[in-house]
Amino acid sequence: MSLIGKLLGTLMSKGRLTLVQPSGARETYGPGGGQELTVRLLDRRVAFDIARNPRLGFGEAYMDGRLEIEGGTILELLEMIVGANRWEAGGKGRKALQKGRMSGLKALFRRNDAKRSRKNVAHHYDIGNDLYRLFLDDDLQYSCAYFTDPDNSLEQAQADKKAHIAAKLNLRPGLRVLDIGCGWGGTALYLNRVADVDVLGITLSEEQLKVARQRAEEAGVADRVKFELIDYRALTGTFDRIVSIGMFEHVGAAHYGEFFYHCKQLLAEDGVMLLHTIGKLGGAGSPTRSPTSGYSRVIICPRSAR
Repeated sequence: MSLIGKLLGTLMSKGRLTLVQPSGARETYGPGGGQELTVRLLDRRVAFDIARNPRLGFGEAYMDGRLEIEGGTILELLEMIVGANRWEAGGKGRKALQKGRMSGLKALFRRNDAKRSRKNVAHHYDIGNDLYRLFLDDDLQYSCAYFTDPDNSLEQAQADKKAHIAAKLNLRPGLRVLDIGCGWGGTALYLNRVADVDVLGITLSEEQLKVARQRAEEAGVADRVKFELIDYRALTGTFDRIVSIGMFEHVGAAHYGEFFYHCKQLLAEDGVMLLHTIGKLGGAGSPTRSPTSGYSRVIICPRSAR
């Protein structure tokens, strides 16, 4: 049996999948009783790449056109394989899906210093803003939206998220707010507009910085909403409120203590910090160039609770 055949034999607990090798040979896996799909491999390297690192190899092969799905969609294929091996259900194939990822110990101690962090951010965000405009809302909100109603638009859900965050920050006019990982500046501009606060947004992305500063100038608030290209670890000063949305995923488990230490140093004695991040089931991941996906979570950290 081929490497990918062994992998599929472990993963398939329902449905039926027919694998077509580059030679034309066909192999069928799964007990049936559900979705039936055909996956066609278009070169001999695909099977090895997927078997070596299933999570990365499959996605790259599909995007590169080296793997084709017949009789259904990529979503249906993922539901057939990943859905049958959910982490919380203890699916027997879950361990196989993790192949190629860093071990928990290595991930914990992998360093994400300022130089590496800047490089990771550039890889992820400094690729031109046109791409992000294709799938983000008009305000370029990158983090999880807040759908109070499933029928709401993305724009409405992102507006509700900003309103929810602003309410939790308990803002009042004149407060000084720090936005760590400010993205394209939408939240900083929103907080200034609705609460009459001064905001400093910091980012490591040059592309995001250009857009954020331009937006502040166009809104006529560049004197009150400022943006800087700086690592949070190099920042000094005191802020009444700190907010960080969708940036903590990049910090890395080895730097959690460092992150909160610096936030504590920057936060006023009676200040409030709100951290909006994305979590996942299972152990901590490594600070890679792309944030992990999962579910939205909001945390409030008053200084007095330290």
